[in-house]
Amino acid sequence: MFFFRWSLGNHENFALQNADSTNFYITEKNRNDIKNGSILRLTTSPSQMAGQLHERIQSSSMDAKLEALKDLANSSRDVTFAQEFINLDGISLLTQMVESGTDFGDLLSFTLTAFVELMDHGIVSWDTFSVAFIKKIAGYVNKSAMDTAVLQRSLAILESMVLNSQDLYQKVAQEITIGQLIPHLQGTDQDIQTYTIAVINALFLKAPEDKRQNVIRSPKPINDEMAHQLYVLQVLTFNLLEDRMMTKMDPQDQAQRDIIFELRRIAFDVECEPNNSGSIEKRKSMYTRDYKKLGFINHVNPAMDFTQIPPGMLALDNMLYFARHHQDAYIRIVLENSSREDKHECPFGRSSIELTKMLCEILKVGELPSENCHDFHPMFFTHDRSFEEFFCICIQLLNKTWKEMRATSEDFNKVMQVVREQIMRALTQKPNSLDQLKSRLQNLSYTEILKIRQSERMNQEDFQSRPILELREKIQPEIMELIKQQRLNRLCDGTCFRKISSRRRQDKFWYCRLSPNHKVLHYGDLEESPQGEVPHDSLQEKLPVADMKAVVTGKDCPHMKEKGSLKQNKVSVSTLFSLSVCLCMYTYLSSPVSPQYCVWTDGLNALLGKEMTSDFTKSDMDTLLSMEMKLRLLDLENIQIPEAPPPIPKEPSNYDFVYDCN
Repeated sequence: MFFFRWSLGNHENFALQNADSTNFYITEKNRNDIKNGSILRLTTSPSQMAGQLHERIQSSSMDAKLEALKDLANSSRDVTFAQEFINLDGISLLTQMVESGTDFGDLLSFTLTAFVELMDHGIVSWDTFSVAFIKKIAGYVNKSAMDTAVLQRSLAILESMVLNSQDLYQKVAQEITIGQLIPHLQGTDQDIQTYTIAVINALFLKAPEDKRQNVIRSPKPINDEMAHQLYVLQVLTFNLLEDRMMTKMDPQDQAQRDIIFELRRIAFDVECEPNNSGSIEKRKSMYTRDYKKLGFINHVNPAMDFTQIPPGMLALDNMLYFARHHQDAYIRIVLENSSREDKHECPFGRSSIELTKMLCEILKVGELPSENCHDFHPMFFTHDRSFEEFFCICIQLLNKTWKEMRATSEDFNKVMQVVREQIMRALTQKPNSLDQLKSRLQNLSYTEILKIRQSERMNQEDFQSRPILELREKIQPEIMELIKQQRLNRLCDGTCFRKISSRRRQDKFWYCRLSPNHKVLHYGDLEESPQGEVPHDSLQEKLPVADMKAVVTGKDCPHMKEKGSLKQNKVSVSTLFSLSVCLCMYTYLSSPVSPQYCVWTDGLNALLGKEMTSDFTKSDMDTLLSMEMKLRLLDLENIQIPEAPPPIPKEPSNYDFVYDCN
């Protein structure tokens, strides 16, 4: 139809394309995905466009070549175009341009961008690339000063090479080391840091098991560079943590048992007893007592507490680090809890094990890298042992929260849930350092967490569930009736109003109040503003509520006819209201005080059986309804509210249990 209408020949040279930011071509495979209202454009076919760009990127003009590479990088996101360009041996052309080393800056950046986009479609195998190309890409990464865009694309290419080919891993590993990647982690560009971490992950995952274990289990760094490499592996990729997390403690391993002895020694400042000091039973009893104070589950042989994986030996490593590097805090926590009643004791050993497991879950230690995960925590770049320091901050937070909750041993899981929420909320703010994390955790006390929970429950989907909505609908009439009674009571108390006159402002007043039976309005003039209530007997005029027909407000009020008096007396139009009596007689009321205006309009509408619509009513409804909902749901704290009511049980086989009134 398009070709016939516009008299276009050679229809194979044209195609339809989405006229949005994607610019994807419409094909038989994706045409059913076109949404109603989508704008399409008639443009050059993918094969024609690929041929043109293939020729343009070889131009001798640098400006023309740069524009062509920009267009190529943008178009290569479309798999239809990518297939056509690859068919023209476009990948080989791009690799030759990189290997030649003649392009720099933006030219090189867009060349690598186009290469990455084309390879992401999985059409071409990664095994086809030469060593010269790999060396060139690795060279861009190894340079101390390199364009940010070029460095980012080069890191992405190296990661893909390592992950997609074992042979390429060997070649990349020969060209680049962890030590050469470290400088890129010390900058401030988060994208570069993220891509660098991805390359480290890829190199570690593809490394042979024996080589990987040699790096992890190296008992002593051979030099500062090796120490920094281990730090990078531990902090940024958590591979060391994963290994320790999945390592069970061997109760027969004396070195591991010595760590537990060290924890006991630091906590209670005991000297190593000689083997012949006291009877065996006495020493066992003393050890059991101390291990109980340290909060281990197994008081006789605490090594058994670390046989569960996760967290395995990682929990013991954290406990030892805390005891050695934060000795005062460690001793205070242990002694403070050991002096409490058993049920109020926060067990340090058990808490440390569960906390370590929780931190591994939060930071996804042991999970494979995911491209869908964009969590980035700058604080892990600020300390050589940041995970251990993170643990030290959190174990002190756990002890503090335990005291704030006045928890007992039965509340252990509840405390851990609150601590998880505190940590997660602090991490979402992306603290730049461990000190910032500590500061934010201090502001997230148990009381503050309860306030946040209550606030969020009013706005979250749980509060929009069917049972909650039904409860709101049930409560609203009760709240509205309460507001109505309050308004009528205020009318019964009466209000003094200033009279409006076309003359100069005069201090004359009149008073109006509702009778206790809500059937008559009593009103009359006053010489001065009263100090208290005015009795019904002193008000000469009466207006039966039955004769009232409507309440007129704002611009519809007949006061608007007396614009001169309104202006002279500085009366706001928004605070005017009138009573329509028998549809012909009006009684004029003017209240320059907004609360009085709302109370009287609401009260009069309530007397007429009409809806109360003032802002005060809406505010009171929101406040009272929120309070009542919180009170009703107080007993359901931490209980999941179902979306639908439970099923009705089957009828009983007989009704013999029913009491016969006769």
